[in-house]
Amino acid sequence: MNDFRRLRAGAGGLQGTLSRRSFLIGAAGTGFVMAFAKASLLVPAPGAADQVVAARTFDPNLWFRIDADGQITVNIIRAEMGQHVGTALARILADELEADWAKVRFEHVDSDPKWGFMVTGGSWSVWQSFEVLSQAGAAGRTALIEEGAKLLGVPATACTARNSAVHAGARSIDYAQIVQRGNLSRSWSAEELKQMPVRPASERRLVGVDTQALDIPAKTNGTAIYGLDARVDGMVHASPRMPPTRNGSRVTSVDDSLAKQVKGYQGYTILKDPSESVPGWVVAYADTTHRAMKAAAALKVEWSSDDTARTSEKDIQDHARTLISDPKAGVRVVDIAGVEAAMAAAASTLEAEYTTASVLHFQLEPVNALAFQKDGIWELHAGTQWQSLSLPPLAKALGVAEDKVVLRSYFLGGGFGRRLNGDYLIPAALASQAIGKPVKLTLTRADDVNFDSFRSPSVQRLKLGFSADGTPVAMQHDASAGWPTQVMAAAFLAKAPDGGAYDPFAIAGADHWYTVGKHRVRAISNDLANRAFRPGWLRSVGPGWTNWALESFMDEAAHKLGKDPLQFRLDLLDGSGDNAGSAPNAVGGAHRQAAVLRRVAEISGWGQQQPADTGLGIATTFGQERGMPTWVACVARVKVERSSGRVALEKLWAVVDAGTVVHPDGALAQTEGGMLWGASMALLEGTQFENGRPRDLNLNTYTPLRIADVPELQIEFLPSTETSVGLGEPGTTVVAPAIGNAIFAAVGARVRHLPIRADDLLEVLAKPTT
Repeated sequence: MNDFRRLRAGAGGLQGTLSRRSFLIGAAGTGFVMAFAKASLLVPAPGAADQVVAARTFDPNLWFRIDADGQITVNIIRAEMGQHVGTALARILADELEADWAKVRFEHVDSDPKWGFMVTGGSWSVWQSFEVLSQAGAAGRTALIEEGAKLLGVPATACTARNSAVHAGARSIDYAQIVQRGNLSRSWSAEELKQMPVRPASERRLVGVDTQALDIPAKTNGTAIYGLDARVDGMVHASPRMPPTRNGSRVTSVDDSLAKQVKGYQGYTILKDPSESVPGWVVAYADTTHRAMKAAAALKVEWSSDDTARTSEKDIQDHARTLISDPKAGVRVVDIAGVEAAMAAAASTLEAEYTTASVLHFQLEPVNALAFQKDGIWELHAGTQWQSLSLPPLAKALGVAEDKVVLRSYFLGGGFGRRLNGDYLIPAALASQAIGKPVKLTLTRADDVNFDSFRSPSVQRLKLGFSADGTPVAMQHDASAGWPTQVMAAAFLAKAPDGGAYDPFAIAGADHWYTVGKHRVRAISNDLANRAFRPGWLRSVGPGWTNWALESFMDEAAHKLGKDPLQFRLDLLDGSGDNAGSAPNAVGGAHRQAAVLRRVAEISGWGQQQPADTGLGIATTFGQERGMPTWVACVARVKVERSSGRVALEKLWAVVDAGTVVHPDGALAQTEGGMLWGASMALLEGTQFENGRPRDLNLNTYTPLRIADVPELQIEFLPSTETSVGLGEPGTTVVAPAIGNAIFAAVGARVRHLPIRADDLLEVLAKPTT
């Protein structure tokens, strides 16, 4: 577990809750609220829970309520961006509560501090919430059974709960009747709650059983409300004129004579931003979004800029190579002593460099925000993934205390990590503050890309040393890229064994489960990238490049030794030492990774002869984080057209062990989406950083996977009752190296850069890999 999550829990996250808070059920209106009490609040006496709820002094960073009609509402602090997170989380609670699923709904909440630390990312939502939701549901069920037994006139031990009713033999009373007639007020200490019986996996009736996601009807009938739909009376529409660089630009002059010719134009503001999130921004106002965009485009703005206005992708990559060449640079994330000696004594070695290009988010809904002040509180209406990170810079920009700012939640038209960075909220707030009116700020697609916190380009060097019989005896893996956590949330940097601070999201994946003898992983922050743009978290982040390098390199090693790439990996996944795994998240360790490999080999026909210029490639990862492994293995089948360098991705097979799968349809959809994005980034996406900004600003030149490019998919989940881990990212982490390895199998060309362009492949084909 990295420091990021430990800090999150300490800041009030769910996992930190149960160790110090009591759970209570108290009357609220015509129903009952189930909540966690503040850590400092004692709820010692019968009836006190009602007083706590009535006074709203509870501090429920997770709670639900049952109304008099039996309707159960679960409050969701996670953002919904297509992953159906509300359904999965509500399903966990409802299962333990023995609720009638037809009477369960959920609500997304605002950023009130009572909800605790709010972030949606990292494939964490289900994994972080499963235990606490189960215990909360169990507490509710216990109270309902006890009260139902009283109303039925039987001992609680004679009762069971099922389908929102308490049963005693042939008699029963439903939850609605209990809420109407009974007194559910209860409280439990943290210790009592910990002892609350949670049913074994064999008795689950909702978890693992498929259902339609609760958010699908609204999304398909048009009633779902996204950030772009947010509006209030009297709001002014705004659009920015973007500076030439992400950082380091200052406005020197503005001429709006042409903008004044735009109908509905209402003026402009040079934003003054104490948070330094949007330096050099000029915002134009109009009576509609379209006119605001026309007016912004008509503004003549002059800027002064720093040297990053001339920075290129090549500059960033060259700087990364310089950093890697300095043995003193960076932080040793994995460091088993003796690497140099083992390398020197090795019978042979293998070295390679791998690179990846900048990758954009390009979420369907461009970033936008509505801001206004009401009753002394600044309200921001938008879809956002990390409310708790957005509030401090917002408050700083506005010059107010954080408790004077609230974020209202909406559906996200795509997140993928872009909306973890809430920088787009700030210009809307500053514009509203400047003109004293509600402001709806919307970026054009090109502005959105210019402002994107995209995935940094990366450079990695890997070296393996082998004994005379081909057994790895030492491994060195050095990686340099922009570090998003260092730039945007430095307090969450992780601490390495040697005491150095590093961004876990920029190196995760390199700390693999293979047994390779002496092992060192070095993470190096690319300070030029950090200064030239704002490196961001993009679906799986570091594992998007670390696994590309690692799994391609493992393939190279297998071929160098004349071994089958599958068997080579299986031999190294022996589960010895630190790779044995541990409870509760990584039970079985490397052996579970070996299991998904074996199964994907079975279903893909691994080892069978393929047609000419067609090949199978295999790769495996543990998803995003070693402390929360989702075991994944993938086989890709490609056909390469030697004359053009075109790669046709024909099929992807994947086998996943994600522990307990809560919502099977959602799990499959997330894995499908992740794998297709992985394929898209491997073959079609990627841009270049040129003159201080991304080269490709729209979908005419930036070409993600189209429908015609989608390969056949075959995905299996291994049955498991182990800890439920995440599925948002793992599918993306394994596809690119499987494709690269399949290309090698098809035509003998080893590609070491993402994306794999036809011209690059032709160049490699002209000089076959040895």
